[in-house]
Amino acid sequence: MRLSNASRRQWVWFAVWLVATILFSVWAGSLWILLFILLFFDIYVTKFVPWSFWKQSKNSTFRKTMEWVDAILFALIAVYFINTFFFQNYQIPTSSLEKSLLVGDFLAVSKLSYGPRAPITPLSFPLAQHTMPVVGGKSYIEKPQWKYRRLKGFGEVKRNDIVVFNFPTGDTVALNQQATDFYLLSRYNPNGSAGIRSDKRTYGEIVYRPVDRRENYVKRCIGLPGETIEMKNDSVFIDGTLLPNPRLAQHNYMIHTDGTIIATDVFKDLGINKADYLGLNNYGQMGPRSEDLAGVDSLSLSLFGLHPRNGNNGRVYSSIPLTSGMIEQLKAKPFVWDIIKEKERPGQAYYYPLNYETGWTRDTFGPLWIPKKGATINFDTDTDFKVAAYERCIKNYEGNDFAYRDGKVYINGQAVDSYTFKFDYYFMMGDNRHNSADSRVWGFVPEDHIVGQPILIWLSLEKDNNWFNGKIRWKRLFRSAKIPA
Repeated sequence: MRLSNASRRQWVWFAVWLVATILFSVWAGSLWILLFILLFFDIYVTKFVPWSFWKQSKNSTFRKTMEWVDAILFALIAVYFINTFFFQNYQIPTSSLEKSLLVGDFLAVSKLSYGPRAPITPLSFPLAQHTMPVVGGKSYIEKPQWKYRRLKGFGEVKRNDIVVFNFPTGDTVALNQQATDFYLLSRYNPNGSAGIRSDKRTYGEIVYRPVDRRENYVKRCIGLPGETIEMKNDSVFIDGTLLPNPRLAQHNYMIHTDGTIIATDVFKDLGINKADYLGLNNYGQMGPRSEDLAGVDSLSLSLFGLHPRNGNNGRVYSSIPLTSGMIEQLKAKPFVWDIIKEKERPGQAYYYPLNYETGWTRDTFGPLWIPKKGATINFDTDTDFKVAAYERCIKNYEGNDFAYRDGKVYINGQAVDSYTFKFDYYFMMGDNRHNSADSRVWGFVPEDHIVGQPILIWLSLEKDNNWFNGKIRWKRLFRSAKIPA
């Protein structure tokens, strides 16, 4: 086709795609994207390649089939582009951010808030994180893998932002137990990771996932690069300054009643899910939670700091997550005697760094310095601790060979006395402080794992209700997901 035969409409469409391609090339900082101009020029103007050859076919069945194929391909490409650079859907799977964000909330996550991350595994099926729906198997092709690069966004991660990110220790996954951190599984297994890998019947295949194919998590950013975080008696301190708990923060409490069984409707009115009072544990730290202690003896009461009244030991409910507002509502109940915050003793659970005994708990943690891009750590004092705390950053996240022998650190085969970090790191925590597997368990979140910021709750489903009895939480629909601390 000669250029003179191109219609005004064709030139207009080409001009639209020309401008869009140039703008996207400038935003992405890549001149290679400009090659798409040649493609659009041929599609709309020269038409040397018969892109719509099927429209000339005399076979109506073939034409209709190709119409569907054309529409589906266009939709997949559009979804892939939007999902990669602009917005992504995310569903809240656990109660780690209750009551800020609820289990069953569906979020629109903005990639523009912190700048979209260029795809690391570009050849993937749209809307599938790592596994193909229905048929199973990987939803991506491992090669090629591009280096981490982030396009310019509207801002940076700030303290108390709720952030969606790829699970840092989700690089290695036991397919039969994907909900549990592989490194935590290895810590609990007597034979470590070797025991996990050898027991395929229990754990299944052990697979590696690239950064952008790791499970998506959502937490609140508490600590920023270069800061030192510490928890004392459940209070967070950043560089020695107290950081107030989020307004809707929850902690686990023991509820001591006069023997009255707390009705399901009471828990429901408070907004407590069945999983929170029927003995299920969302903490991800393996092991049963204490059950309702009916008929508890006086000695046990004493251990909990509770006391009988008039010879009546009452009834104790343990590990019930409550906000300050929920506590006030419960205290107003005539059958409630006491509500006390549960304490965790050192050694009851494992905390970061997993391979170093610190004696830290979920309420007393740190001090721990958060790595910052360009900052240097020296291996002159407390080397054992520094190796335990920062080896994963240096080795797994920043791609160096790392060894520690006879008190000496070796990076890429060379003995070193220091290391300068390439990435910024963040410390993430859930608002449900006693039921959140977060940075206290698996450590820092590197900048290349940041996905985006939730901006909108577009759907919310209550898992304890059916479709005809309050399944949809109508009052939460189309509310902002930027829940302030």
